[in-house]
Amino acid sequence: MRPTPADPEAWNAYLAEGNATQARKRVSADVLLRDEQGRVLLVKPTYKPGWDLPGGMAEANEAPDDAARRELKEELGLDVTLHGLLVVDWVPAHGPWDDQLAFIFDGGMLTGEQAAALRPHDSELAEARLVPTEEAIGALRERLRDRFRAAIATCMASAPRYLHDGGTIV
Repeated sequence: MRPTPADPEAWNAYLAEGNATQARKRVSADVLLRDEQGRVLLVKPTYKPGWDLPGGMAEANEAPDDAARRELKEELGLDVTLHGLLVVDWVPAHGPWDDQLAFIFDGGMLTGEQAAALRPHDSELAEARLVPTEEAIGALRERLRDRFRAAIATCMASAPRYLHDGGTIV
């Protein structure tokens, strides 16, 4: 017989067993930050090739927006207020990686002081650079490039975008 909420201990054990068999998703949380000239912030990780948006992977049971703020603080020393969600992209399994939910949040505008002080604060980043949007598009990997384009377009729109693998807007 299946337990019921009338027996909270047995009910919670039953729910925990079901939870343990459910799929887990990797979650990345990046931030689109711009300066007063309209340039966007890119970072160069030390642990993978190419350029990236600032942000990173969420830890277990960490909300995506909290992960984005934490990563900015750890890697760049930036304490920003997020201005909303721009993109959620479901990324299918690829290579050794399971599928993932990739978020991009709007970090708004960096002040001139913040922009002038940009530098990596830990060993995960080799460089941080403000670049024109077109240069960013050319520097980002294909999957992230599509997500970035959608985030830029969403800045002009009224609602976040939901994507499948960066390209197909659902």
